[in-house]
Amino acid sequence: MWQRKITQKLLDALSDTPVVFLQGARQSGKSTLTEMIGSEQHSAVYLTMDNITTLVAVQQDPVGFLSGLGQQKVILDEIQRVPELFLPLKAAVDRDRRPGRFLLTGSANALLLPRLADALVGRMEVITLWPLAQCELEGVGGDWIDRVFSPSALPVQKFPSDRQDVIQRSLRGGYPEAIQRASNARRTDWFDAYVTTLLQRDIRDLAAIQGSSEMPLLLALLGARATATLNVSDLSRSARIPMSTLNRYLTLLQATFLLHLLPAWSSNLSSRLVKAPKVLLNDSGILVYLSGMSEAQLETSPTAAGMLIENFVGMELVKLATWSQMRPELFHFRTQDGKEVDFLLQDRSGAVVGVEVKAASSAQENDFKGLRALADLLGERFVRGLVLYTGDTLLPFGPRMHALPIATLWSPIGIA
Repeated sequence: MWQRKITQKLLDALSDTPVVFLQGARQSGKSTLTEMIGSEQHSAVYLTMDNITTLVAVQQDPVGFLSGLGQQKVILDEIQRVPELFLPLKAAVDRDRRPGRFLLTGSANALLLPRLADALVGRMEVITLWPLAQCELEGVGGDWIDRVFSPSALPVQKFPSDRQDVIQRSLRGGYPEAIQRASNARRTDWFDAYVTTLLQRDIRDLAAIQGSSEMPLLLALLGARATATLNVSDLSRSARIPMSTLNRYLTLLQATFLLHLLPAWSSNLSSRLVKAPKVLLNDSGILVYLSGMSEAQLETSPTAAGMLIENFVGMELVKLATWSQMRPELFHFRTQDGKEVDFLLQDRSGAVVGVEVKAASSAQENDFKGLRALADLLGERFVRGLVLYTGDTLLPFGPRMHALPIATLWSPIGIA
């Protein structure tokens, strides 16, 4: 079992909060992590709503079910399947606010489950678990964000990685079950079953959509638009789905963590910034499945390779941010006159690190054009501009500018 970097944050929340909700995509490892915690570090009874007997017991008498738990701490897995439990859960917590009493998990975003969010406001901490980050797979690193925000210099350094290694990691993605498959073909079979289950069960549980025939086409179109800014009108025309229905579908795909819409960074410093979000699939392996990319195609199509690697890096940054001490927010930056930066990390003080992603194995001065425009806009708030590329050497490119191998995301950066 891989050590999940979010574990300590989860344990800290259980030490002082009555209800902790661990949310994330199905098959991202929530059940494995909570069962481990419940048996080793936070003694608790594990119950899952995927068990039909448990599900029926909760549905028929949620109040009696909670009362029958007595003083036990409990893990309730896939809680989104029993919304009738949310209000009784609130009442139980109000009677007994012991920390760590309930550890909930769900394959749907708590903030998009209004009855849960409303019932447990002020009583619940929400933590997100994404598919495995590369640093979790390697068992090293994980402090990349804290390091690049640090005022300490980034030393010239080589890393054991190359473009082919980055492509292979992007093809595999981070779902625990998928990465253990021996070939791309077997991973494709896994993702086919995964997406089918997601559409026919999880989305059906959240809304009255019985495996809509429109959803597979919509997912394919979103895969083709990965790392681009979202144009809802264009997507509506291409999918032949009315705007109102499309917006509902997009919300459901975000609620089940399949789709991640990265907001545009905005500031009163400029009114000429593009405000549309950037489309990311939650896992590069899912993107490969939806787009039908092959390893051979990635070798001959710079556009396909660039899209895949940018989505891969974007989601690695999202994962790293969930346990970073800096607690940064993640955005993209683009102006109407074409200046752009793929990813922008902003900490709570307003300090910013800009990240540009390149699929090439070398970095060029021109790759820093958007980062320099961002630095001019932000002044002292701009900490660093980084071009992440598929080469092997960390190099300076002038004041506050560096080219970093993508491998730094899962390999420790030294101290200068």
